[in-house]
Amino acid sequence: MHALCDVVKTYGPLTGRILLALIFVISGYNKIVGFEGTVGYIASKGLPLAQLGAVLAIVVELGAGVLLVIGWQARWAATAIFLFLIPTTLIFHGFWAAPAANLQMETIQFMKNLCIMGGMLYVMAFGAGPFSVDNRKG
Repeated sequence: MHALCDVVKTYGPLTGRILLALIFVISGYNKIVGFEGTVGYIASKGLPLAQLGAVLAIVVELGAGVLLVIGWQARWAATAIFLFLIPTTLIFHGFWAAPAANLQMETIQFMKNLCIMGGMLYVMAFGAGPFSVDNRKG
């Protein structure tokens, strides 16, 4: 068991950062290739400046996601994603106002975002760990 714990301590933070960031990197890329659809979805929620919102979402998701993967400024990247998820979760996954047909999916999406926020808090508290630009040997 001790050997397993050592392996997890060594490789777990890198794997965890990749798993946490993957959803944001993919989502940011998809927002670029489907920019008009993204803008339309944001506008459908009644938000002003939907194009600017889409650009900001891309910057946070893709930018902070990549930074998290490589472990450069990981605490700041995790903080940006954490803060981004607060309004995103409340605006786009308000299960309390969802139609019955969407209630379960919106609840799952809301809870998924809370879980990701927990992971981001962990990176904010403990940093990128080994195998990161932040902790490279200089």
